[in-house]
Amino acid sequence: MAQELGKELGTELSKARFLTVQEVADLLRVSSMTVYRLIKAGDLPAVRVGRSFRVADTDVDKYLGSRYTQAG
Repeated sequence: MAQELGKELGTELSKARFLTVQEVADLLRVSSMTVYRLIKAGDLPAVRVGRSFRVADTDVDKYLGSRYTQAG
């Protein structure tokens, strides 16, 4: 079961495009510090590469999808 989950996660990540913190900030139209805060709080999953972070574009989509509110 765990092996199947690993394979499923691996294929999902292999299709993902990884974005820099600045690219995520530009997409969300927020500051890069806000993106770092989201990562540190655990709201936005990220991978550490050297001294910087990378965020999968699918995780950005999931984050935005979870933040919808009902207007009106």
